[in-house]
Amino acid sequence: MKKTVWTFGLISGAIISILMLVTIPFQDELGFDHSLLVGYTTMVLAFLLIYFGVRSYRDNVRGGSVRFGPAFAVGALIAVISSVCYVATWEVMYFKFMPDFLSKYQAHQLEKARAGGASEDVIAKQKAEMDKFGQMYKNPVVNSAMTFVEPLPVGLVIALVSAGILSRARKRDADGMIPGAREVTS
Repeated sequence: MKKTVWTFGLISGAIISILMLVTIPFQDELGFDHSLLVGYTTMVLAFLLIYFGVRSYRDNVRGGSVRFGPAFAVGALIAVISSVCYVATWEVMYFKFMPDFLSKYQAHQLEKARAGGASEDVIAKQKAEMDKFGQMYKNPVVNSAMTFVEPLPVGLVIALVSAGILSRARKRDADGMIPGAREVTS
C-alpha cells in the first residue's frame, strides 16, 4: 500500500504543483474569479491520479478486488500527499514571488463589493475583516493550514467516488476459498 500511495501521491503532487506554477503567471490577465475556476480545474486533473492509484492498489496489491474502506484509505492518502505538495509550492510562491497577492485579492474583493452596491459601512467592515485575516495569513503555519484546506476536500471527494467505483467484494469458489488470494501462514 505504501508504494502505491507514495508513487501516485507524488505524481499527483507534481502535476498539481506544475499546473499551479504554469497558471499563476496568468492570474492578472484572468482575474481572480476565473483564476479560481482554472485552479480548481487543475486540482481535479491532478487528483484523477487517485482513481488510477486505487485501481493499481486493487489490481496489483489486493489481487483484483478491494473493499470500500481500504480503497478510500488509499485514495485519501494520495490526496493528502498531493495536497502537501500543493501547500509546499504555494508557500514558496507566496512568500518568495508573490508577497502582494493578498493585497491584490483584497482590493479585488472590495471593488467587487462596491460594484455590487454595498454601502461604505459594509465595505469598511469587510476591509477591517480582511486586514485582520491578512495579519493571520502572514504566519506560515496559518497560511499552510488554510492552503491545505483548498485542495484536500476536492481530493477526498474524488477518493470517495473512486473507492465507490473500484471497490468490489471478492468472489469465492465452491469451497469458500478466494481464487488468486495469497495463502496466509502463521
